[in-house]
Amino acid sequence: MSAKIRLDRPRLLELLRGMIRIRRFEAKCVELYQAQKIRGFLHLYDGEEAVSVGVLAVLRPEDWVVATYREHGQALARGISMRSLMAEMLGKREGCCRGRGGSMHIFDAQTRFLGGNAIVGGGLPLAVGTALADKMQGRPALTCCFFGEGAVDEGEFHECMNLAELWRLPVLFVCENNLYAMGTPIEIAEAETDIAKKARCYRMPAEAVDGMDVVAVEAAAARAVERIRAGEGPYFLECRTYRFRAHSMFDAQLYRSKEEVEAWRRRDPIELLARWMSENGLLHPGERERMEAEIDREIDDAVAYAEAGTLEPVEELERFVLMDEVPQERIPGGAGA
Repeated sequence: MSAKIRLDRPRLLELLRGMIRIRRFEAKCVELYQAQKIRGFLHLYDGEEAVSVGVLAVLRPEDWVVATYREHGQALARGISMRSLMAEMLGKREGCCRGRGGSMHIFDAQTRFLGGNAIVGGGLPLAVGTALADKMQGRPALTCCFFGEGAVDEGEFHECMNLAELWRLPVLFVCENNLYAMGTPIEIAEAETDIAKKARCYRMPAEAVDGMDVVAVEAAAARAVERIRAGEGPYFLECRTYRFRAHSMFDAQLYRSKEEVEAWRRRDPIELLARWMSENGLLHPGERERMEAEIDREIDDAVAYAEAGTLEPVEELERFVLMDEVPQERIPGGAGA
């Protein structure tokens, strides 16, 4: 198959804007975390923006997205409003999960974003289940599942690869291989470091792509999605990327050198695209600065909205524990949907 993608100037500007938007949103989250306005854990996507922006660009509104605890990038790229996301980060009831999920458990029914999962590999069986339900009910949707290379050590990874291919399910598996499962280098954790090869063991079509090149990621995702929508079963995409910041805000990063990080920073996906566009007359002087200023205003608005938000009353903390307490209009396919 030869899926086509748009690569005109407006489209490239969209990709650049999407990545910058994620990067600057998270930079503001760092400030708020250090000011103790964001609590708990905070896992940043800094450096991996090309993966979510490139992959989610080819999905449709009816498709499902399953993510990991490093999901701010996917959430923004999927279309969750920055106001709603920032309010969730600050634990406010105006957030997409009423402040109950926070950084690691972003969920949004309207955009079919099935979360943030804090369990390593925990999203894999959810994605297989969602895809199976869609196939059994004849719905045209596919499920896109993001996970890190550390998840391939989990038994559920192999179970899900097997069942997805056996049942020919409409799943796009996206492995964000950033070389470190928390602090463990891939070469001392995996006997076979070619992650895509692991999926091929289940006769699943798989390919590896440069996860620092947003255009390459989008092109690969488009090929995969075209095949899935044609009813040919699942597809595995390994995006070889790198996180510039620590695993989390509590990580001393003793497992990698500053020289290694700096070497990867020279392949910053934002700078790679901006430089190429500038050299080819597709990014005009001052255009990036204006874009960043607009994004900063959006971020300031989101922070103001979140800080003006409200906390859940203590007497309501037991709500939503049981399914019959969840408003049906917030469930895709539920009563009133």
